[in-house]
Amino acid sequence: MTRADWVNTTHDWAESVDREHLARIRGDVERYAPGGLLHLVLEVVAYPDDEAESSGRRGACKVTLHADGSITVADDGRGTDTRVDEHGRPIKKPVMATQDLRFFEDPAAPLLPDGHPRRGMSVVAALSDRLTHSNRRLNGSWTQHYEYGVPVTDLDPVDSDGTTGTSVHFQALAFAPLTPADLRPHLTFPHLDITLIES
Repeated sequence: MTRADWVNTTHDWAESVDREHLARIRGDVERYAPGGLLHLVLEVVAYPDDEAESSGRRGACKVTLHADGSITVADDGRGTDTRVDEHGRPIKKPVMATQDLRFFEDPAAPLLPDGHPRRGMSVVAALSDRLTHSNRRLNGSWTQHYEYGVPVTDLDPVDSDGTTGTSVHFQALAFAPLTPADLRPHLTFPHLDITLIES
């Protein structure tokens, strides 16, 4: 089976980067990131909430507000789906650089806890000056760096530590920094225990 034959669920496996999609987000920030950085954090946290629900378990998630204004969201899920193509190359689901097929174009997309529609992780990536996506799965662990949604490194393998989960560290300098007081009232996802940390 070739990569083109893989079944799409949340994202299109046939495309690694959709530059037109990323540019569309950057061209209409008020629509795709209403409320600024708060909305971006909620877009990220929605993914481990999905993961916990689909696994039939309660997940754990840590949101860290760093002193430099960057943010890390880390969870204990299965990690982002990663497959091997017909050439033996590892391919991760393109969650950062392509649209979420469930939500992005859907006028009835579910609302995040800030009351605004969910659009997908690509909104976060497209509006972040830098973003690092680290992933631990049972079949391997890796990290990848992005600038404005475009990958600037390959999947760099990292040593397994026996755990699974995903970490997204991002910085979007165009937005005002968040405080715990800004964020805490909105961390109300039904399938997650969320810890908020300042570092």
